[in-house]
Amino acid sequence: MSRTTLAGVAAATLLALPAGAQQAPLSQDNQLSNPNSAFVGDGRRAAWHAEIERTERGFRIGNPNAEASLIEFISYTCGHCATFAKEGEGALDLTVLAPGHMNLEIRPVIRNAIDLTVSLLVQCGDVSGMKDRHRMFLTRQDSWMAKARQAPQSQMQSWARGDRTSRASMASALDFDDMLANTGMSRVEISACLADDEAALALIRNGDADREEFAVPGTPSFALDGELLDEVHSWDALYPVLSDHFRPGNAQD
Repeated sequence: MSRTTLAGVAAATLLALPAGAQQAPLSQDNQLSNPNSAFVGDGRRAAWHAEIERTERGFRIGNPNAEASLIEFISYTCGHCATFAKEGEGALDLTVLAPGHMNLEIRPVIRNAIDLTVSLLVQCGDVSGMKDRHRMFLTRQDSWMAKARQAPQSQMQSWARGDRTSRASMASALDFDDMLANTGMSRVEISACLADDEAALALIRNGDADREEFAVPGTPSFALDGELLDEVHSWDALYPVLSDHFRPGNAQD
């Protein structure tokens, strides 16, 4: 993928599948209701999960000075990423983000033109609403991806250019603009975000930088405290890693 132009987006397979591991249901031992879970809180009320700030390559949710930092590399067209958002992100809010034990940085991986368009819309508007937009696109992925797969080949080829015209066309055809408008965002703001070539190029460059730094093998993938977690592509795989990290005696003061 080019670091300086949108041409690399056109070369990507529009509806390519991720290289992540298959999702498996949580085992009984991994349920958050387990009283022996290392994620059991101390009873104090906290709301760090509502704190969101923009970073150089994405958005950080939670306490910026937390003892642990997790990066989530996601593609909005990745089915495994949608599954993780449903299974894991709410649990992370409750157990480690809200109390301020960990922060979570979400970084998009641009695999195709749809990823580019959705990523632009997720970062569009108020920073405080980023998490809601992120989860909205992932939790509704089945619906809009079905429309994408049913689109005529000529339309898919047009979208694959990744330019501002094709991004606007895609947003209209897949109802992205309506989804955001229903959250209260103005049509003018939505159109401006879709037309922002500089923001699109920045997303591509950031993805290139993450691939170079972390060699991200597929989506979703995760880095804990700056180190990519090997063979961790699901909530079921991430849970024991975090459980061990925060187990009494292992967690830092």
